[in-house]
Amino acid sequence: MNIKQNVQIYSVLSGIIDATLYFNSITSDKNVKIPLIVFAHGFKGFKDWGGFPYLYSKLSESGFAVLSFNFTHNGVNNTSPEEFSELDKFAENTHSIELNDYFSVLNYIPELAEKYPVDKDQVGLIGHSRGGGLSIITAAENSGIVKALVTLASVADFDRYTAEQKKRWRQNGSIEMPNTRTNQLMKMNVTLLDDIEKNKERFNITAAVSRLKIPYMIIHGKEDLAVKYTDAEKIYYSSDKEFSELCIIENTGHTFGTEHPFKGSNRSFDEVIVLTTAFFKKFLG
Repeated sequence: MNIKQNVQIYSVLSGIIDATLYFNSITSDKNVKIPLIVFAHGFKGFKDWGGFPYLYSKLSESGFAVLSFNFTHNGVNNTSPEEFSELDKFAENTHSIELNDYFSVLNYIPELAEKYPVDKDQVGLIGHSRGGGLSIITAAENSGIVKALVTLASVADFDRYTAEQKKRWRQNGSIEMPNTRTNQLMKMNVTLLDDIEKNKERFNITAAVSRLKIPYMIIHGKEDLAVKYTDAEKIYYSSDKEFSELCIIENTGHTFGTEHPFKGSNRSFDEVIVLTTAFFKKFLG
């Protein structure tokens, strides 16, 4: 039986990070330590989106602990964990805030390992979409902690805005992005654009991936319209081929055929789960 334990992690800069730890009851003995996989969601996402909890459960059934977390400025809170009820915080979000959140999560792992059956020395990361780019940078900046990495539909660049968008963004002080699922217009302040432009070197995803010397699997849907599969190829070509592998899944898109609310898995998402599980079984623990 899978166990879900809600966890709150404190970030000095951002406040409380809401997280959930998944592990199997068979491994609930505190003397047994199992590899930990940390999951990072993407833009306009959250830890409990769609099929992600199903992925966590399948990984925990296979002998891993999974820690999923919400970035502090993703727009949801623990009272309404599946609704964008904090659009003011969403508007203030930056990649620097997200990377600080990610580091705070990694920094919490030793404390987590004192309470739960988690091996603090066997840590892997999974990131979806923008969370993939953040995971690459986090792995590169924390090479002593992270032992393996998987990205799902990852972006290859954070600067994905046209010159016209940037012009209007600066003129208005913000820009609005539609959420087609919720019919909300989600505002982003110009501080995000400033953050991207001031931190070009740190936010260079392909440069970060070139520094990785850990096992790394890149998974992407061939029909992804939100982040084209060419981003996966760009990441792969920038990586050290001794450590990386590229898996393009045909006939599927950005969320591998899943949606929110979750209506069940499918062949493509099952393939993602099989690939991810086999990868971490090979390289963690």
